[in-house]
Amino acid sequence: MPRTQSPREARLARHRRVRRVVKGSQERPRLSVFRSLKHIYAQVIDDSHGHTLAAAGSGEPEARAQTEGGNKTALAAAVGRLLANRAKERGITRVVFDRGGFRYHGRVKALAEGARQGGLEF
Repeated sequence: MPRTQSPREARLARHRRVRRVVKGSQERPRLSVFRSLKHIYAQVIDDSHGHTLAAAGSGEPEARAQTEGGNKTALAAAVGRLLANRAKERGITRVVFDRGGFRYHGRVKALAEGARQGGLEF
């Protein structure tokens, strides 16, 4: 009898499946997203060297200051803009988007659109 997966195991399986194809390079690093129940985190990663080039999270005061008590979706968009600014400071303008096994809607979509508003191309 096959064992059923927990939602977390299913997300990790989706993430592994996508990661077989989506790889970040020095020219186009990977923008990886992780969403918890309270927070959202994003990092720009060069997979060829295994280095995080830029990162941002919803717990940071810079992101919270942009939303002024808004909802989690607005906070996710602010995290995307903050990450885009930090990536541009490091000379990164083009990335590949890795949604981390999460559905592309809600907070994940808001983060991606915020990063696009901040000047990142994917």
